[in-house]
Amino acid sequence: MAHPKAKLTEFGRLLLVQRMTGNGYSAAAAAASVGVSRATAYKWRRRFQLEGLAGLRDRSSATHHRPRVLAAAVVQGILSARRELKAGPHRLAAELKLSRSTIYSVLRRHGLSRLSSLDRASAVPIRYVRERPGELLHLDVKKLGRIPEGGGHRLLGRPEASYKAGQPRRGHDVIHVAVDDASRVAFVQVRADQRGDTCAAFLLAAGEFFAQRGVHIERVLTDRAMNYVLSPRFRQAMTQLGARHKLTRPYRPQTNGKAERFIRTMLHEWAYQRLYATNGERLQALPGWVNFYNARRPHTALGGAAPFDWLVNKACENNS
Repeated sequence: MAHPKAKLTEFGRLLLVQRMTGNGYSAAAAAASVGVSRATAYKWRRRFQLEGLAGLRDRSSATHHRPRVLAAAVVQGILSARRELKAGPHRLAAELKLSRSTIYSVLRRHGLSRLSSLDRASAVPIRYVRERPGELLHLDVKKLGRIPEGGGHRLLGRPEASYKAGQPRRGHDVIHVAVDDASRVAFVQVRADQRGDTCAAFLLAAGEFFAQRGVHIERVLTDRAMNYVLSPRFRQAMTQLGARHKLTRPYRPQTNGKAERFIRTMLHEWAYQRLYATNGERLQALPGWVNFYNARRPHTALGGAAPFDWLVNKACENNS
């Protein structure tokens, strides 16, 4: 398609050429009759002589030689990784060994520059971070429906028949998570419930996990659920750790955003990443994924470092 200010259509170019080749017009006269330069007139006559009517059609302005263009296989690899991992340019750059700008350019050209394009809700995170590990530990709980034999509905679809009266339900796995605000190191356990006693036991286990890495828990941030607020055992666990209890603002789950975001990542990269034939198979994969998250998965907020690396090199002042 011609650009908006083009003076000649394909028909106008043909008329110009005919005046020069069949009607006896000079190049200057033919060019003046249609309001173009003599160089333009010569150009269209030359193309017509070489290619016929096809030479009068619009051509792409793209260069013929592009030595630095990405190979099609590389572009497809970027798009496949985007759909599979649903990660941004920072993490994809580490995974694919390409620059972030290159990955973003490919995603933008193919309409995948936003996660919402992949039916995944995204939001602007609240950017705050503590300076040292242990200064603030985020706690939260996620109830995850157990997988039936053969696989769950997220990958196989929901069955048409719903639960009938008296039919036993599969129930839920209760996943407790603790995320250090500064280093993003995560500690995860699956427990039977989310009662106060259970939350207290998980908190002590998390404290031991971080203590083994030289981190003392100073504050613990939770939501206002009764299992955290009203449980005497949970208060005792806080006292045993020597930590203070902080609560999120009412109706503001974003205050506990690091735990919320970690749970989203955990569900996406572990729970719903692939088809699990049984619930036990999924639970067996959890420790390996948590170790990958802590030890190898690059974290954008840490400059591309993994949480354990940041904890050792920054928090523990070990620059070796």
